[in-house]
Amino acid sequence: MKNSIINPDNLKKIHTASQAFAKVMLIWLGILFLLSLLELILNGITRQFPQHLFAVIGWSWLLDIIFWLKWLWLQYLIFVLIFYFAQKTIYTITYVLLTLLAVAQLILIGYFNTSLVPLGGDLYGYSIADIKQTIGASGGLSIAMTIAFLVVLIGIIAAFKFLTPKINVARKLALVLPILSILLLFIPVSNWIGLPNLESDFSNNLVLNKSDYFFTASYNHFFPPNEEVDIYADNYIGDYEGGNTTQVASFNYINENEYPFLHTEQTPDVLTPFFKPNTKPPHIVILLVEGLGRAFTNEGAYLGNFTPFIDSLSGKSLYWKNFLSEGGRTFAVLPSLMGSLPFAKNGFLEMGSQMPNHLSLYSLLKHNGYRTSFYYGGDSKFDNMNAFLKKNAVDEINDEFTFPNGYQKLPAHNGFTWGYTDDQLFNYYLNTRKPTIEKAPELNVILTVATHNPFFINNQEKYLKLFEQRMDYLKFDESKKSNYRNYKLQYSSIMYTDEALRNFFAKYQKRSDYQNTIFLITGDHRMPEIPMSNKIDRYHVPLIIYSPMLKRTAQMESISTHFDITPSLLAFLKKNYAIKTPSVTSWIGQGLDTARSFRNVHNYPMIQTKTDMLDFVMGEYHLNGNSLFKLNNAMEEVSIEDETTYNQLKNAFDNFKKRNNKIANGAKIVPDSLIKKYSPLLK
Repeated sequence: MKNSIINPDNLKKIHTASQAFAKVMLIWLGILFLLSLLELILNGITRQFPQHLFAVIGWSWLLDIIFWLKWLWLQYLIFVLIFYFAQKTIYTITYVLLTLLAVAQLILIGYFNTSLVPLGGDLYGYSIADIKQTIGASGGLSIAMTIAFLVVLIGIIAAFKFLTPKINVARKLALVLPILSILLLFIPVSNWIGLPNLESDFSNNLVLNKSDYFFTASYNHFFPPNEEVDIYADNYIGDYEGGNTTQVASFNYINENEYPFLHTEQTPDVLTPFFKPNTKPPHIVILLVEGLGRAFTNEGAYLGNFTPFIDSLSGKSLYWKNFLSEGGRTFAVLPSLMGSLPFAKNGFLEMGSQMPNHLSLYSLLKHNGYRTSFYYGGDSKFDNMNAFLKKNAVDEINDEFTFPNGYQKLPAHNGFTWGYTDDQLFNYYLNTRKPTIEKAPELNVILTVATHNPFFINNQEKYLKLFEQRMDYLKFDESKKSNYRNYKLQYSSIMYTDEALRNFFAKYQKRSDYQNTIFLITGDHRMPEIPMSNKIDRYHVPLIIYSPMLKRTAQMESISTHFDITPSLLAFLKKNYAIKTPSVTSWIGQGLDTARSFRNVHNYPMIQTKTDMLDFVMGEYHLNGNSLFKLNNAMEEVSIEDETTYNQLKNAFDNFKKRNNKIANGAKIVPDSLIKKYSPLLK
């Protein structure tokens, strides 16, 4: 019995190891608490302090404790086992590993402070080149940040070295900690406490333990959970009624196994009543403005209207104030808006050369005699945009590598820049798209880049002054101004782009083709670097359709999305110019809704990042993960408990995921016969 593991000597050694482990782990918990306070202070100084400060601290520390306990049992087993044979070695190993975890936490805190979005599995959706460009263009670490990082790191190392010996831990407590950790494996604590429900989405994200969020998302990326997607969901979704909304539209699908999204084309023409068509097919110019969110755009913006020109234009246009993007990043905008296409696994563009053959506004208008182009101040290879454009046989792909000498780029930081400024991009477009009477109609898409992190623009002082003047115009008090100045670079870049658009339209009005042009302006997503109020805010963007051909204007409160633009434009052009389109299509969009009052007759998914498809809107309800919200006509939302509505949205979302997964696994978008008939690649 002398060598038995339960003899007194071994038990004493286990007790000693347990107490030693508890000492180190309590120091580690204290470091996590301090890092959360540091994050709160950092965001308070550089951004803003949240309301209900003590609630924020309480939530932060609670989530720190859960992260701390989650892996404690495994750490305990490893510590005790090595301690039994090599006492000094295990201390060194533990200190090094925990210091590395602290470094990771600091890096993730820094990322959140820059982007105001916690880093998750979306990291793995980008190429190394994309990541390098994003980090470089964001400005990297300043000297002050580097010094602060080193000071905190030295403090962490000192805490482990000098505080651990001074802590006394009772034997019973030392043994209770790993037991609590094991219990956490079987008790759904997260379900009990729920998700943070603070005053804004910014605060809810601020309190998250950034390491726990990243490691959990990473694990789910490499080892996806067996998500229970109901394969029979579409059989019992049923008729849906929400408040004053009408029944949600649905499609008549043709062959779901082989072509999951193929359906008869039934998009109504809702635009013709607003237009006085010319005899020739119109030119179409689509302006995709980086980060243009409704939060700070146009009348009624809850952050204030910082786009005076866009606001004035919307009053002369068809304007959808409750419009939604389909993605939380730029990667989603081209396939969603131009092709009304599904997301596949990590966004349609991420399929690269494996993108299935499809039809789009680009390809169908080119089939009907349009000349097509794309203009971007940056590198069109970013997010595989270039591959999508080539797949659609776009005639001219203009990006930073096609600009001639004489055009000015955005200021470079660490050798990186996103590319050419918005005003230079617009000038390049105007200089290369010369109007002639004989020329064919054109479809031209322009994607801007200046309103993107790090928000450095040329002549920034001018726009900082405009920002200050705008706050005076909006009658902000000094306290509110002080808060907004934490985001002065973001707001100044918004005002810069608004002025660039004003100049663009002033020049366009002098062109001979202006009278026969339809302009669309929308955001690719809402800029996340200004704190968001709720989950839907990230997708809330304006849509403006402006043209000299308009015979009347209108403001719509009804909800539509990027998915709806291509179907509605094609329906309008078919009605008035007899363009040829297929009788069956794969559009996810059902067409723009021109109802003036608030309603939603659509049901649509949204993809936040390349790895997070969590959002679904149906009627007046929004499903985000397992949380259900109800929307109002200002796109504010309140959390509700309604099992029937929750199940209806979940079933509809599952139905989309079922179809979407088929595309990710190789199913076709449309039959080859349609590609042969309409795709310009085969002509």
